[in-house]
Amino acid sequence: MSHTDTGAELDPAHPLAGPRVRPGGLTASEVAQRRSRGQVNDVPVRSSRSVAEIVRANVFTRFNAIIGVLWLVTLFVAPIQDSLFGFVIIANTAIGIVQEWRAKQTLDSLAVIGEARPTVRRDGVATEVASHEIVLDDLVEIGPGDKIVVDGACVEAEGLEVDESLLTGEADPVVKRPGDRVMSGSFVVAGGGAFQATKVGREAYAAQLAEEASRFTLVHSELRTGISTILKYVTWMMVPAAIGLVVTQLVVKNNGFKDAVARTVGGIVPMVPEGLVLLTSVAFAVGVIRLGRKQCLVQELPAIEGLARVDTVCLDKTGTLTEGGMDVTALRPLDGADETYVRKVLGALGESDPHPNASLQAIIDACPDSEEWRCVESLPFSSARKYSGAAFSEGDGETSTWLLGAPDVLLESGHPALAETERLNEEGLRVLLLARAHRDLDAPEPARDARPTALVVLEQRLRSDAADTLRYFADQDVRAKVISGDNAVSVGVVAAKLGLDGGAVDARRLPADPAGMAAALDAGTVFGRVTPRQKRDMVGALQSRGHTVAMTGDGVNDVLALKDADIGVAMGSGSEATRAVAQIVLLDNSFASLPSVVGEGRRVIGNITRVATLFLVKTVYSVLLALLVVCWQVEYPFLPRHLTLLSTLTIGVPAFFLALAPNTERARPHFVRRVMRYAVPGGVVAGAATFAVYLLARHHYTGPGALDAETSAATLTLFLISMWVLAIIARPYTWWRVVLVAAMGASFLLVLAVPALQDFFALKLVGITMPWTAVGVAAVAAAVLELVWTWIDRRVPQ
Repeated sequence: MSHTDTGAELDPAHPLAGPRVRPGGLTASEVAQRRSRGQVNDVPVRSSRSVAEIVRANVFTRFNAIIGVLWLVTLFVAPIQDSLFGFVIIANTAIGIVQEWRAKQTLDSLAVIGEARPTVRRDGVATEVASHEIVLDDLVEIGPGDKIVVDGACVEAEGLEVDESLLTGEADPVVKRPGDRVMSGSFVVAGGGAFQATKVGREAYAAQLAEEASRFTLVHSELRTGISTILKYVTWMMVPAAIGLVVTQLVVKNNGFKDAVARTVGGIVPMVPEGLVLLTSVAFAVGVIRLGRKQCLVQELPAIEGLARVDTVCLDKTGTLTEGGMDVTALRPLDGADETYVRKVLGALGESDPHPNASLQAIIDACPDSEEWRCVESLPFSSARKYSGAAFSEGDGETSTWLLGAPDVLLESGHPALAETERLNEEGLRVLLLARAHRDLDAPEPARDARPTALVVLEQRLRSDAADTLRYFADQDVRAKVISGDNAVSVGVVAAKLGLDGGAVDARRLPADPAGMAAALDAGTVFGRVTPRQKRDMVGALQSRGHTVAMTGDGVNDVLALKDADIGVAMGSGSEATRAVAQIVLLDNSFASLPSVVGEGRRVIGNITRVATLFLVKTVYSVLLALLVVCWQVEYPFLPRHLTLLSTLTIGVPAFFLALAPNTERARPHFVRRVMRYAVPGGVVAGAATFAVYLLARHHYTGPGALDAETSAATLTLFLISMWVLAIIARPYTWWRVVLVAAMGASFLLVLAVPALQDFFALKLVGITMPWTAVGVAAVAAAVLELVWTWIDRRVPQ
């Protein structure tokens, strides 16, 4: 609540005041002086890592260090063929850097489009500037939905109410008057005004918090944490296996030094799932680029993963299912009120609010202002109270007080006007009540005993793409919940037009306890008359039932729910506050972008879960082979070149394509458990079968060249089993998946058929008995794999 003449200046003696504030703000010379002194809001809020951080994160890793040392050793003691794994790592690292750099370019360009642009008053002119251009003592104008970007002291207040819940946890709006402190990180929920910037840059209260929250990051995700856990276990397994290999190859067998070192390196390198981290980063980065092309700004990278797990999406009606604008379709005076007089009142109400919402803007367009009336007191609209008001001095000197808001809030139950309101709501129309108040606006209950004067009927335009989007969610087993502050019947009609049935529930009748609310939310689909605090409670209630919740919105009444949801999605044209707390911002305001956003999340995590099995099967069989070699005290069956060839054809190349393929399956939890329950039996079967063929070959071949023949038989066995693992992972088959698997098999056959490639990779199948034995053992191993993995699918909970 405010008076129109409260544009008071801050007393220079006030402890928050800087230099005396002029209504016109700073001059250009004063702004230049402050910039020269560094008194600017220069907090570096970035949407992505710097180039140096990208290079550092991709190059200086634990496993790159291990493989780098082994590569250098191999370069000195073995042929170049055995050093190919090092060049592969360099190529992988370069790919990771380039892809993340491309994602950075996309993010940074989108962040500029979507960043808040506060309005400052300089030289008497209101101008939009970037947040980092605000200087100390700037006069910053604020209105509903605006985020307060620097600390300051209130100078002007027109019913100014600020929500500081993101800083203090207290959800009730705080009324601000001239002289009161305003803090960065809070946002305006009602009214407007201006404040003087008293702290800018890193001195601002929420500057550090905002910088950290806006940073492009890979942390705090189940996928990333799961991969880190796997790598930790791999490190533990590598140490004893590597020590055993070194001792066995260099001491027990007394081989030539160079050959022993090469086989030791060949045993250690494949234990490292080096490409898994790369593919995870690439998949995330490509996801960011793809969404960026569709004007979706990903403010926090784990949001892509979170989207894959969403099973419930909560939608605000206004601005999400409907377009932002409205039209006044009818004006229905009550109790014999004069329509001309009613239009004057509505015009004056529109003029009294310097920051009209969509409903009031439609009234302003339909009812021109009467210059004879002067506003002496105003009460801005608030989502919590559901109405606004103003007191006017009319041309004849008489003063009248008016309220405009929800009929079912302003009127007592059973009032005759509510029946007409209900009928209009059933047609999908929005209805506001104009009522004359008999109490002052600063009274505890200004709406009590108000006399209804007219019904204002407004019509909202449905988004053309809303029905198709809701149909997509239904097809993908994602439940949609419409949560709106509007009348429940009206919201229900709109939802029904879009294919959401089940009736509408008035949120004022929902149980207050979380368990009761959760049960009601599970049973219902459409909810009206929801307060901002209830929206947040609803999100929490759904989460208590194990649901992963995405919340969409564009207004300040959605901020609390967006912040608490697993994934917050804001419209680009929405308030600064909603864009600040959301993980995803739809810059083109297109509700139809949501399927792409959800689909991208599912693609990333579903495919990473799929290809992680390929990498970890290799890790398991490599560790097992090392242990078996130590126990049997024999030469390691492979040189590094053999495993480089196998890894490239059965893991590296196919995993790259599989990781970027379409995938619509909703992600399930327990990433590590889901991957390891396939990788462990797969690796054990592959390792045991390969070692069995290797031992048979050692007994079968004798004389010069026997070791190369033994290695070739073992390589053929391991390749065939690995190809079968790939064939299982690639299911369900599409034409390009079949071509991919066939191309990898053909590439191996090419190596076996071309003499130059045979010599390069030291592969030559000798005789008929052992090669066909290798094929037979591989076939048995493939059958065992099918049986074991089928049993796991049927018996182990998903």
